[in-house]
Amino acid sequence: MAQYFSVHPENPQPRLVRAAVDIIRDGGVVAYPTDSCYALGCHIGDKAAMERIRTIRDVDERHHFTLVCRNLSEVGQFAKVDNLQFRLIRANTPGSYTFILRATRDVPRRLLTPRLTIGVRIPGHQVPMALLEALGEPILSSTLILPAHGVALNDAAEIRRHLEHAVDLVIDSGPCNGQVTTVIDLAGDAPRLVREGAGDIRPFGFVKAALH
Repeated sequence: MAQYFSVHPENPQPRLVRAAVDIIRDGGVVAYPTDSCYALGCHIGDKAAMERIRTIRDVDERHHFTLVCRNLSEVGQFAKVDNLQFRLIRANTPGSYTFILRATRDVPRRLLTPRLTIGVRIPGHQVPMALLEALGEPILSSTLILPAHGVALNDAAEIRRHLEHAVDLVIDSGPCNGQVTTVIDLAGDAPRLVREGAGDIRPFGFVKAALH
């Protein structure tokens, strides 16, 4: 049975943050809020917890996980960032973006894509930032989209109903933005738009689609 923490979205209670981090360190899978959608997260080094997330999401080994990071320094530990990439990421984070970059040797091989890349992001939400600060390393994450729904869940009580026997903790901080992140591939010669979501695409040279 999953534990259920009600955590303030702007001033996360330190006691609950520490308890959540202990669950992550002990191999747990947590559902937690971000500035886009709720996400499933676990310890970066825990293969069993990662496989549990795959099972919840009903995805195979080709599914790409994201490293949710505290800051650019942490991003730089796990991804190769040149000067242009650094400026682009610094100007647009924290925010609702996932960036695909070339991975460093610190990334476990099971997380690498065939192109040897990894997705990274720095969220603009106080709860995951508090978790990351207490944990001291990235959270391995995947958007909380269940196979039967097809869209990201945004209500913690509903998440609890669906996943109370599948995860170890649900963190309720109220509804999130509800949109998935914008995914920008920075691993090539020029930025490539993979998915348009909550993050504005214009700073990367893309034109927003006209609304009809």
